[in-house]
Amino acid sequence: MASLKELKGRIKSVKSTQKITKAKQMVAAAKLRRAQEAAEAARPYAVRLNAVMASLAGKVGDSDTAPKLLAGTGANQRHLLVVVNTDKGLCGGLNANIVKEALKKATALRKDGKDVQFYLVGKKGRAPIKRNNAQAIAKHFDTSDVRTPGFEEAAAIASELIAMFENGEYDVAHLIYPIFKSALAQDPVAQQLIPVPAPEADANAKPDSGAIVEYEPSEEEILEELLPRYVRTQLFGALLEREASEQGASMTAMDNATRNAGDLI
Repeated sequence: MASLKELKGRIKSVKSTQKITKAKQMVAAAKLRRAQEAAEAARPYAVRLNAVMASLAGKVGDSDTAPKLLAGTGANQRHLLVVVNTDKGLCGGLNANIVKEALKKATALRKDGKDVQFYLVGKKGRAPIKRNNAQAIAKHFDTSDVRTPGFEEAAAIASELIAMFENGEYDVAHLIYPIFKSALAQDPVAQQLIPVPAPEADANAKPDSGAIVEYEPSEEEILEELLPRYVRTQLFGALLEREASEQGASMTAMDNATRNAGDLI
């Protein structure tokens, strides 16, 4: 049985840990509000950009003049999974859930006979993915040296992904990242990024009036400009969602740790 001195030492240690977790919880709560506002503010722009692209893509269709970012390579064999993880830990099961979604997607593609590679954003997802996929890591992008990754980092990632696509290094890219819903819920999703999927028409949209609209420059030229911007916007949104998800998960994890320390005392 532990002596009274040892028990006092343990209690002191737990109290010290409790102070640390409480402080981290408060810091995460303060950062969460800003991160959540940024993520939510970016969503309407992405929705509107999708609507503009839907209109233009519908007119271009599958024509021979359609940009490569929209038409694709004509193949569907080589897939690149762009996995967006956090750079810091102490955020519960967030990174584990993102990695799980990525590996689930990779398993499904390989079962269909596809070749799969990974492009890793953030530090925390590298080790578990490399464990069984060391030869499948194409590249990784480090965001740990930036306090809050933003549009500049999203543009750099987009430029590299588009260059890889144009060089024929893959046929299809999928973006895997967490969607922030609340401090308790951050759901990882996988969506096609490149070639840019033609947005689905809105079922509630008003029928076309039949008016003839002429574009200058042409639809193809406009799409040549919009498609890279769409990729950048999607990646920027993913980074914002990651930041909000990280702070929400961290706040919840630190709150649970603080409560557990209190129970021990």
